[in-house]
Amino acid sequence: MNFIKSIFVILCISALYTCSSDSTDDLTPTPDPDPDPMGTVTYEADIKPIFTNNCIQCHGDPPTQGAPKPYVTYNQVKADVNIIISRINSTTNPMPPSPNSPLSQAQKTLIQQWRDGGLLEN
Repeated sequence: MNFIKSIFVILCISALYTCSSDSTDDLTPTPDPDPDPMGTVTYEADIKPIFTNNCIQCHGDPPTQGAPKPYVTYNQVKADVNIIISRINSTTNPMPPSPNSPLSQAQKTLIQQWRDGGLLEN
């Protein structure tokens, strides 16, 4: 009986030893094929809705309420993207002006990502 117990213990120890590994290969994370969690930001899918809901009231075509330019099309927004980013982040001369609500931080970040990602239309 002791012989069977000894064999069993040896088999268990052998099994545990062979299952363990000093290799860190299994611990290395697999690189994410798409490191951008937000995905691709495009004018049509992401930016146009922000302008439609927050800017077109004044920056329509034609502009109203003293707005200097329309921001209705991709080319209009693309041409002034740096000015737009500056104004939506301004604390002294913000867009949209009060009493309108400012853009959310997520919306501001999305516009910045769009510019940094190459100003894709579609």
